[in-house]
Amino acid sequence: MKPARPQSARSRSLAIGMRAVGAVALALTLASCTLFGGGSGGGSSAAQPGAASGQADPSIAAAAPAELRSFYSQQIDWKPCEGGAFQCAKVKVPLDYSKPDGDHIELAAIKLATKGDKKGTLLVNPGGPGGSGYDFVRDAANTNISDKVRSAYDIMGFDPRGVKRSAPVTCLTDPERDASRAKTYALDTDAGLEAALADNKAIAAKCVAKTGPVLAHIDTVSAAKDLDILRGVVNDAKLNYLGYSYGTLLGATYASLFPDNVGRLVLDGALDPSLSYEDLTSGQAVAFDKALHSYVANCQQSSGCPLTGSTEEGVQQIRNAITAAEANPLPAKDGRKVSGSTFVSGLIIPLYNNDNWPILTRALATALAGDGTGMLQLADFGADRDPSGTYTSNSSFAFNAINCLDYPMASDTASMRAEDQKLRMLSPTLGYYFAYGGSNCKDWPYKNVRTPAPVEYKGSSPIVVVGTTGDPATPVEWASALRKQLGNASLLTWKGEGHTAYGRSNSCIGNAVDEYLVDGKAPADNTVC
Repeated sequence: MKPARPQSARSRSLAIGMRAVGAVALALTLASCTLFGGGSGGGSSAAQPGAASGQADPSIAAAAPAELRSFYSQQIDWKPCEGGAFQCAKVKVPLDYSKPDGDHIELAAIKLATKGDKKGTLLVNPGGPGGSGYDFVRDAANTNISDKVRSAYDIMGFDPRGVKRSAPVTCLTDPERDASRAKTYALDTDAGLEAALADNKAIAAKCVAKTGPVLAHIDTVSAAKDLDILRGVVNDAKLNYLGYSYGTLLGATYASLFPDNVGRLVLDGALDPSLSYEDLTSGQAVAFDKALHSYVANCQQSSGCPLTGSTEEGVQQIRNAITAAEANPLPAKDGRKVSGSTFVSGLIIPLYNNDNWPILTRALATALAGDGTGMLQLADFGADRDPSGTYTSNSSFAFNAINCLDYPMASDTASMRAEDQKLRMLSPTLGYYFAYGGSNCKDWPYKNVRTPAPVEYKGSSPIVVVGTTGDPATPVEWASALRKQLGNASLLTWKGEGHTAYGRSNSCIGNAVDEYLVDGKAPADNTVC
């Protein structure tokens, strides 16, 4: 049975991409409801003239900065695609917003047209960074977005700059990726850390050579400016947007840059923009440890669970299995080996979606019996590797490249060693595998262009922020922090397990989000479902 994909981008598991020697991805991919009243949402933008044909609305372009009007006024050529059920197009945006008259890149966009009374276009970002909004709309819009919303909006996905079809970050061939994932490093030794840093430096050089100048311009601020051009070319006066996980950082950044252009924004599985990379990593280490304990407790109440005794004893059995795989990697049926880091990658993927917990149970049972095949399949799933050995996306490379631009990271040995010890205390089972994230950017050729800080939003349209109490990737506390920073926003909380809520929780969350997007009725602040 194939795991259901997490609602937002999958975990960029520990052993993929730039030899991610630790540092789980910031994701950056459900009960009864108690409502405390309602509110009035900001107005949705009605479809403007020319929306169906792709012809630009002159009034939209006229409101754009003069140096960017050619991008806002471009005519989009929507063509049937993906078997005719969708429409696809390319949208031009500046390579470098400080030089709008210079080179441009193209963003791949896909649209699921509404069959109802169109209010406008709902743009969607599934997270990451590095997640493909194109793939999300193609593969999941019909099941994860309600009929009510799809009847009111064209649903539009796009691959952000640097992702998959949109000037993608390109670094390694598929065989090179396999070889990179198979390597192990004793990062708590000088020799192991030096080897990892040397490999990361070599991979970074390949990223530069294969990707080109866009590699310096795939930061979140640039992506947020792209988002406004996308709003313009679909002829919406206001942006209507659904962002999951990292997509909440993108959406919050947009709101701070374009407050007057905010329509209806749903930010689900929120990141706290004010936190450092190290603080985000610590928060995730704690949240994944909590999720692991929840999984083990659930497993032990189910048939076929290989974990015995108390919850803590079950977690210790997993910890022992990871340690054993570090010393003697488990064999898998395809001849590959499952190291401790690969084991942890496979362990983390199902924690993003509690519907996948039974799959994890089966994989653990075989792993504890000496066969690592199931854990490897889960790790492959998180790495976007199909059974033929083909990697179907560049999300791990984009993840690293975007984070290196978005966050200053402590990458000196002393700081990384201290972080390692802190994370082991916070999460005895997983903490080590979250450490040493700074090594991914130590020799990155471009310095960070963003400094974490609270967002400021001064727009008149309320924003809805959604958090999940058992979210392992974006702890629920981050949603509360983002709501406070935005000010004009409502916090909607789901008491459940897994990453994000809308599309995978219950009718309480679904109805609240639908009423906001379609009817403009924001849920009361601190609504709990």
